[in-house]
Amino acid sequence: MPHSPSSSWEVVIGLETHVQLSTASKMFSDAPNVFGREPNSLASEVDLALPGALPVANRAAVERAIRFGLAIGGTVAPMSVFARKNYFYPDLPKGYQISQYEIPVVQGGQVPYVFEGQPRLAQLTRAHLEEDAGKSVHGIDWGGQDATGIDLNRAGTPLLEIVSEPVLRSPAEAAAYARALHALVVWLDICDGNLQEGSFRCDANVSVRRPGQPLGTRCEIKNLNSFRFLERAIEYEARRQIELIEDGGTVRQQTLLFDPDRGQTRPMRSKEDSHDYRYFPDPDLPPLLIDAPWVRRVREGLPELPAQMAERLVREHALPPADAAWLTQSRAHAAYFEACVGAGAAPKPAANWIMGELAAALNRADLDIADSPLPAAELAQLLLRQADATLSGKTAREVFAALWEGERGVDAIIDRRGLRQIDDGAAIADAVAAVLAANPKNVAEYRAGKTKALNALVGQVMKATGGRANPQQVGQALRAALDA
Repeated sequence: MPHSPSSSWEVVIGLETHVQLSTASKMFSDAPNVFGREPNSLASEVDLALPGALPVANRAAVERAIRFGLAIGGTVAPMSVFARKNYFYPDLPKGYQISQYEIPVVQGGQVPYVFEGQPRLAQLTRAHLEEDAGKSVHGIDWGGQDATGIDLNRAGTPLLEIVSEPVLRSPAEAAAYARALHALVVWLDICDGNLQEGSFRCDANVSVRRPGQPLGTRCEIKNLNSFRFLERAIEYEARRQIELIEDGGTVRQQTLLFDPDRGQTRPMRSKEDSHDYRYFPDPDLPPLLIDAPWVRRVREGLPELPAQMAERLVREHALPPADAAWLTQSRAHAAYFEACVGAGAAPKPAANWIMGELAAALNRADLDIADSPLPAAELAQLLLRQADATLSGKTAREVFAALWEGERGVDAIIDRRGLRQIDDGAAIADAVAAVLAANPKNVAEYRAGKTKALNALVGQVMKATGGRANPQQVGQALRAALDA
């Protein structure tokens, strides 16, 4: 295992992200764009590269690229060109991939993200359309022997490859950017975002240098479809390069794979440069023309973007930027928060409960917030009962647990379980008197100047009242009795 990076080194990271577009058919054929079917059941004559089969660009895929370009403030090219990227893989029937090279459909743009609580912008180089390759399936039992099969169902799947500038400086920052980009493409409804199915996967270009020096030799880690693996892979690769240089070696440009079981990168092949692919315009496809009216129609159909909504939540509800960024990680999260506030909950407590108790419960149940068994209106009612002092923090969590398990009606649960907060001054005074009599040591410590002893006494009163006493009134009653 390479040793930890020294602070005298700077890690430089750029990501190339492959986003599978959520179209009904493939990029250049009418074959269905569906995951999980029988091998080779969705490969058309175009996907199989049969003689005479001609590609036709998918208008819906182009429209999704335009949507992304507008969302990031990039330049949508009025004319872009499809090119042939020549290389051989067993699962690439044509012997080339149709992609874009010199003129991509989207140029420039920025992706906003939050890192270490601060808003940042990642500059993009380009986003271009291309088709995916097929898939090699290893470990097939073929007459008692291990064999490799070729599944061409994925061949021709529409991809938008999004290339960042090398502006990321740590594995954690790269993961923060990748999460923000993932949230954006799902928010825009151009990708389903399913990492397990490979709908969103990253290639990480990693190099190291002394601060202020030119960029070092980069290595590319391929096909990372987990944010945790992305972070671990970059962390390992940066340490490997630093150790190699400090030991007198030289980093060679190469393509790597990440082994998550060992937590290591390993060589796949020498890294190609653009000239190795012998790009040239595809003679079967005309230039892609995107006129101003088309761009205007797409712009008019854009939803409020995550960064815009986050700014609005900060402005309208005085939420911290980090809270607003968390709540706009998906349309479902944003909708839940706004429904909760719309039902009467105060914004900051609503944000706290959604990011805290609700998020923890969803995580334990492995559920998305869109599938939450607790409706936003019920959570809002719970927060209103906590705000009007009907519930304490402890009893509010008990009601939350009951709602999560399927009980309905916040007030009904409170009455059924006898959870209404005690704010009767006489009842609280009786409980305080009993606790003071039973805890003379804490009383003496408080009167000797150890104010922390008050917290212990508050806890004893809350315990004696089953967590139902109003904590503020308990504190006041205790101070009055102790200071008398």
